[in-house]
Amino acid sequence: MHIYVVKSGDTLFQIARRYGTTSQTISQANELPNPDQLVVGQALVIPVSGNFYVVVAGDSLWSISQKYGIKVEELTRLNGLSQSAPLQIGRELRIPMAPKTRAEFTGYIQPSASGYSTALLNSARTAAPHLTYFAPVSFNAKRDGTLEEPAIQPLQPVAEQNGVVLMMDITNQENDQFSDELGHILLTDEKVQQTLLDNISRIARQSNFSDIHFDFEYLRPEDREAYNRFLRRATERFHREGKTVSTALAPKTSADQPGMWYEAHDYKAHGEIVDFSVIMTYEWGYSGGPPMAVSPIGPVRDVLTFASSVMPASKIVMGQNLYGYDWTLPFQPGNPPARAISPQEAIRLAVRYNASIRYDRVAQAPYIDYTDENGRLHKVWFEDARSIDAKFSLLKELKLRGMAYWKIGLSFPQNWLLLSDRFTVIKK
Repeated sequence: MHIYVVKSGDTLFQIARRYGTTSQTISQANELPNPDQLVVGQALVIPVSGNFYVVVAGDSLWSISQKYGIKVEELTRLNGLSQSAPLQIGRELRIPMAPKTRAEFTGYIQPSASGYSTALLNSARTAAPHLTYFAPVSFNAKRDGTLEEPAIQPLQPVAEQNGVVLMMDITNQENDQFSDELGHILLTDEKVQQTLLDNISRIARQSNFSDIHFDFEYLRPEDREAYNRFLRRATERFHREGKTVSTALAPKTSADQPGMWYEAHDYKAHGEIVDFSVIMTYEWGYSGGPPMAVSPIGPVRDVLTFASSVMPASKIVMGQNLYGYDWTLPFQPGNPPARAISPQEAIRLAVRYNASIRYDRVAQAPYIDYTDENGRLHKVWFEDARSIDAKFSLLKELKLRGMAYWKIGLSFPQNWLLLSDRFTVIKK
């Protein structure tokens, strides 16, 4: 599949004719909210075989063939070129489709207090063919070792019909907040811990969970070794019961990174103890902070490179957001938080306010500036085909285990198009 960026004066008909497809095919693939109103800077996934490359100054057939790992002869044959003729700057060259990479993909999914809405279940059905795991959010551990359980029944048939296995996401949350005190009790009180493991075992067996996933956050630094001991005990038990064990880790770039979110997460130990870890490589731009890309490629790369230096790459799962944020400017601490939006809603905002979409090459992320009806300035950072493809390329480059999405429910059709084109999803 090819990613095309809309230019001034483009129409869907012209783009479709250029790539030998139809307007309807492109519109349906990208779920365009209004096919007659394309936005300058908007990324479109063109459902054609292979990719296209635009020749720039200094390119040669050899350099392009090296970039994509193909033979010069194949490049010339596909594009009707002569090996002796000079390349024309600006010409588009068809690049053959690269072999798919096998990887695992997880979708966290969070029902409301009233359960699964029709829209959320429809999102789950859309995502399910592309996922290895569903992780219902969340089983919240209590101070006596019992668990507050989320609804899972409506999700089970969707998972079964699509060969998706269930991941049991267990947290140390109380009143919708991670609690260091609760975490300390769970990790140090022998009786509570035994009750917790017994309850996890019972629920996993009854509801057919294949992976036990510990998302313990905001732990006390002094509980670092207690967490490692707990994981060793849990992994030994659940392996005997035929389950895998995984963890969620805060994004670190050094072993001794300070802060309550980081110090108790021992990357090296988790890499030795559990089967795999999801590293939460997102929320650099967050609802309560200043506007910036949610998962800029540079910081994401830094975290995953560090992780790969102390953990096997085959145990590392990249966390990826399926959302962006809309900030009202000027940003000041204490202002109302930014509003979470889907990539599709970002496109609708650009259309509504006649705003061009710009792309930050350093962050590898798109953004929009617009002024609302009340004269307030806004900045929107979100995801598009280009930004997610950059993450896919990084996943392949570092030879990671896969990717985990936070969270299912926000529409991003381009993600699933490119995933199916770039990867073979591992099904258990």
